[in-house]
Amino acid sequence: QEIEDLLALHPGVDDVAIIGVPEPDMGEQVWAVVKPADPTAGEEVREELLAYCRERLSGFKCPRGVDFVDELPRLPTGKLLKRDLRARYWTE
Repeated sequence: QEIEDLLALHPGVDDVAIIGVPEPDMGEQVWAVVKPADPTAGEEVREELLAYCRERLSGFKCPRGVDFVDELPRLPTGKLLKRDLRARYWTE
């Protein structure tokens, strides 16, 4: 929640979710899934968001990567469906 709250304050972020994604050696790693304020956001925004986190959080809390999406899956009530996001990364 701390990481989501921080990234939500960044002007380049419209919506954000933090999830755990598979990582071969450690099992999971922290990953940010972001709906950017500018739909044409590219690599420079990704690096800016990672640097923004590194300046404000402990190293182990910082996302290891950022993926951009057009929309985050939410219920009509606004609740984020993290299980739907995780399903994109985890295969059984």
